[in-house]
Amino acid sequence: MKKHIVGTLVLLALIVGLQGGCATVSEEHKGAATGAGIGAATGALAGAVLAGEGSRTQGAIIGGLAGALVGGVIGSYTVDKKKNAEDTTNQYGYDPSAGVVIRIESTAISPASIYRGDRVDLKATYALMAPQSDTRIAVTEIREIRFNGELIGKPEVNTTHIAGTYESNVPLFLADDAKRGNYQVITTIRTQNSSDSRETSFTVR
Repeated sequence: MKKHIVGTLVLLALIVGLQGGCATVSEEHKGAATGAGIGAATGALAGAVLAGEGSRTQGAIIGGLAGALVGGVIGSYTVDKKKNAEDTTNQYGYDPSAGVVIRIESTAISPASIYRGDRVDLKATYALMAPQSDTRIAVTEIREIRFNGELIGKPEVNTTHIAGTYESNVPLFLADDAKRGNYQVITTIRTQNSSDSRETSFTVR
C-alpha cells in the first residue's frame, strides 16, 4: 500500500511538472509550490494537495533530486499550527512597528542517521509575526540539500499563514543506492520583507 501511494504521488508531480513547472492550486487549497533550481528531469518527485490547516498536507512540492539523491522521492509537505498570534507575539516581545517578522525557532532532521532506502523528515518550527494578526501572509519555505558542497535538492513550498507559530515537515525517501555520507540541509523561511535560515545535517550509513 505504501509503495502504491508513493507511486501515485510521483505520477501526480510529474504530470504537474510537465505542464509548466509550477503548481496551480485552487482557492480552497492553501498553498502552492514551485521548483527552484532543480527541475523534474533530475530526479523523482512527489506531492499532494489537500485543504485545511493543522497536521495536513498543504501544498504540492515541485522539485527534483540530483547527484547523490537521484532516485529518491520528495514526499508531501505538512504543516501544523503550534501557537496562536497572541502567544507568539508575547513570547518574542514583538513590536508591530517592526512589520512582518519571521523567526526560525528550530530545525531538525529525524532521524539524524539513516540507511539507504529509508525516510528522513526535514522539520522546521518558526514564528510568524505581523501588525494585523488575522491577515494572511505569503510564506516561502526552502530546504537546500547539499552533499560535498554540491546542491542536490531544493524542495520549495509557497503557502500563506496568519500570525502564529508553525511546525512544518518535508519527508525525503532515499533511493536504495543513495550515496553514503553527510548531507547538509539549509532551511530558509521567508516573507516579502523578512527571512531567517538555519543549517543542520543527516548521515546516510
